[in-house]
Amino acid sequence: MFNVGVTKLKVDEFLDLVRRSGLVDPIDPLEDVLAEIRRQADEKSAADTDFVANRLIAAGLITRWQCDKLMEGRHHGFFLGKYKLLSHLGTGGMSSVYLAEHTLMKRRVAIKVLPKNRVDDSSYLARFHREAQAAAALDHRNIVRAYDVDNEKTTHYLVMEYVEGRDLQKIVHNDGPLDYVRAAEYIRQAAEGLSHAHQAGLIHRDVKPANLLVDPSGVVKVLDLGLARFDDEGKASLTVIHDENVLGTADYLAPEQAVDSHGVDGRADIYSLGCSLYFLLTGHPPFPDGTLGQRLMKHQKEPPPDIRKDRPDAPQDLLAICLKMMAKRPPQRQQSMAEVAAALGDWLTSRGQVVDSASGPGASAGRLAAVVANAARSPEGSGGSRARSGSGALRGSSPAPLRRAAPLGATAQQAPEVSEQTIKASQSSTISNRSDASKAKKLLVAQPLEDTSGTDFLEELQQMPPSAPRLGASQDMPVVRVHRKKQIPLWLWGAIFGGAILALVLLILLVKSI
Repeated sequence: MFNVGVTKLKVDEFLDLVRRSGLVDPIDPLEDVLAEIRRQADEKSAADTDFVANRLIAAGLITRWQCDKLMEGRHHGFFLGKYKLLSHLGTGGMSSVYLAEHTLMKRRVAIKVLPKNRVDDSSYLARFHREAQAAAALDHRNIVRAYDVDNEKTTHYLVMEYVEGRDLQKIVHNDGPLDYVRAAEYIRQAAEGLSHAHQAGLIHRDVKPANLLVDPSGVVKVLDLGLARFDDEGKASLTVIHDENVLGTADYLAPEQAVDSHGVDGRADIYSLGCSLYFLLTGHPPFPDGTLGQRLMKHQKEPPPDIRKDRPDAPQDLLAICLKMMAKRPPQRQQSMAEVAAALGDWLTSRGQVVDSASGPGASAGRLAAVVANAARSPEGSGGSRARSGSGALRGSSPAPLRRAAPLGATAQQAPEVSEQTIKASQSSTISNRSDASKAKKLLVAQPLEDTSGTDFLEELQQMPPSAPRLGASQDMPVVRVHRKKQIPLWLWGAIFGGAILALVLLILLVKSI
């Protein structure tokens, strides 16, 4: 039975709302279903609004959620731009999420809608737009993709990839703590997605089990970038503009993030992901008891309770990875998400598991299969990685360097990171194509602006062989010569000094005569 409110609609009233809503377009399928009801159903059933509504749902003309809204007497609000809303997926702290369908492409998407009462709040609207920017900057199979952001009058919405599945919070809540291999694999995948985000200059700042979605094929998707911050924001961060010093979820908040949310780096996400692994293994966060302030203080001061109290058989090496991720001081944690993913991948491999790693932007299972096939034909694999024969998966001995996406507002001087192998291959190719290899020029590799650990520019010039050209020494540019000025002779300095003393004596004599 439906929630019909005070008065139950009659069949004719209900059908009139269906037609006015525009949900069934063209109208012919609706008339076909109604004609079938009149032929097959008895008079009592044909006059029952619930019976008719259920037949429309079974025919796929409307959804259960749409039916509930129609039963409430509503016939509008089912469309946002070119998307038809199908159902309500959930409501979070700053938005509601709906399942929708593109009216022409028939592709299902998830639409996050900012409540109208939040539109006038510049902090929420700016954060909503920041999530759209953050999601658009990323392309990785372990991150939910963003397709579009738009508004219809005062309704602002973000169109995202729709992923069928459950988040890790619900999985543990319904099924209990996960087995060790499954927990490690889910966190490893999340680390790969977050590694891609970090290399694009993005810090998530709200990593938790509820923001890690698992699809039916076991692929983990990182979602909800509403609190994400680009690491080049500095003092322009929303947390500073709106005086919001603590953002995130208390049960998974890094100690340094509780002190200053806008000053954290990717290692804060590592701490939060470590707490998420703790949750998957135990069924509860590290410090579940106490007030908000007490829990934040425990994250600052107290070591997490031993996981073996809940899981006595927990593997010590897996616990060591988890505890390192949850170290209080950032320098004591793994220093990158790639390091976390590699550690968990090695642990899984040692347990006989095959690790399917998405090591690049937009990586997918199909692309990985092609990489494995190519690596299998090569005796040494590709880039130091090895393919497991017949396993259909690739396991790299070290993560392949990702091309770093420039953060928003980056200048043209900021260059993407270039791997050493790429440089060597480029130089080798250049030299082999020249008739005289001894004339090959040594190229200076530009370092990113934020990297101050590279070799000094002058030192690189000094290390160049004598045959290498210096600045301005090419045939296309004139040589700029710096001429040193001639020094003033000593006798001239003596004449100037003597003249100054003579002038001083004459001045004293003149004063005395007066």
